[in-house]
Amino acid sequence: MYEKKCLLTCAVLFHLSAYGMVAAGSPTGVYMDNGVQTVKKDLMSVEERNEVEQEILTMFGVPKIPRKSPKNLDGSAPQFLFDVYRSIQQDGLHDRKTRSVSDVGQYDDRTVQDSDVIITLYLSNHSPVSNVRHEHGKRILFELNDVPPEETHMITSAEVHLYQSGTLSSVKKYSVTLYQVLISKNGEKELEFVDTQNTTTDYDGWLRFNATGALVSWTHYSCPNRGLYVSVHSHDNEDHEIKPEEIGMVTWADKHQLSEAKKPFMAVYLKSRNGGNIVGGPSLQKHYRRRRRKTIESSYNSNPFQNIADGFQSRSCQIQTLYVSFRDLEWQDWIIAPDGYGAFYCTGECNFPLNAHMNATNHAIVQTLVHLMSPLQVPKPCCAPTKMAQQAVLFFLEDNNVILKKYKNMIVKSCGCH
Repeated sequence: MYEKKCLLTCAVLFHLSAYGMVAAGSPTGVYMDNGVQTVKKDLMSVEERNEVEQEILTMFGVPKIPRKSPKNLDGSAPQFLFDVYRSIQQDGLHDRKTRSVSDVGQYDDRTVQDSDVIITLYLSNHSPVSNVRHEHGKRILFELNDVPPEETHMITSAEVHLYQSGTLSSVKKYSVTLYQVLISKNGEKELEFVDTQNTTTDYDGWLRFNATGALVSWTHYSCPNRGLYVSVHSHDNEDHEIKPEEIGMVTWADKHQLSEAKKPFMAVYLKSRNGGNIVGGPSLQKHYRRRRRKTIESSYNSNPFQNIADGFQSRSCQIQTLYVSFRDLEWQDWIIAPDGYGAFYCTGECNFPLNAHMNATNHAIVQTLVHLMSPLQVPKPCCAPTKMAQQAVLFFLEDNNVILKKYKNMIVKSCGCH
């Protein structure tokens, strides 16, 4: 039952491709095995295409297709998540090559593995903090509208990434510290420690700061988001605060002059409270039930003994090609990766006798025998997935923030009789 729910979207794509096609319409974006080769399915009507698109958007957790606008793939946030996406696709985070400090922000492999959703947030505003004793630091503010609510997702980690360009001056040691900006009872601004990193003037690369506590206070406990304060001190004179730019920290005094590849950003790691499972919307389930009834009515075999010989000639339970192309759906403007993915599907008969290659369960073997004796009371076992894999999708949100989602049970790896 669980696998059927997770494959509802693929089932609709399959049925829309196999039934009710019209001569004029829109590309399906679906490729299937015709028994000889993988071919693109026929056109579907506009209504059917819209239905498929809406259900995939529902699955992605996107209410509507983001508006078309210039998307900068060279920015620090998209590049960071694209690096994470590639590591996930390599099917083994610990086997990948070690990154250098010039890569777009380092990340913890375990944190990535434990997360279902990763969102990057750009700066929404930045200005020096007033009415505090530290006057040389800078305030950074992130827009949090795209962070999912606590009811659906749990924040596991949040990291602020700041870039430092190495200078040619003599090497000195400094501390870069992040504070959360608060308001005291008397109305004055206060700074609460968040995290600190040690660096040197010759370092060239990204600095990571753990800002999980600050983000949780903003999103879960409704604390006002007044931003984070970046403070820099020399190890030789800890009482003297200097401007972040003096040690090569990329300035945000004028965001239009910032290098896109070095812009500060926050990476938010989340765990879905439903385990990353997905269930299709009402229209998808209604369509699936309608198609399933027709399929059952047309394929029901009232006398399996009569057609046992035919069963050997028909295709036994096996995996078949099913490829969904996001590019054919014209979604390349907001889906960064992949261009599409191989979902695959299971098809074929589970007839007596069940051979070893059918991956039949013991229950399926018993059910087959009982079906032979009582075909009207007990149905044949079904050909269904026995092993499935996740699919990661990287895409833009409405305000150009970038999100990486890992969807469980999206790819069929093997089939068997159940």
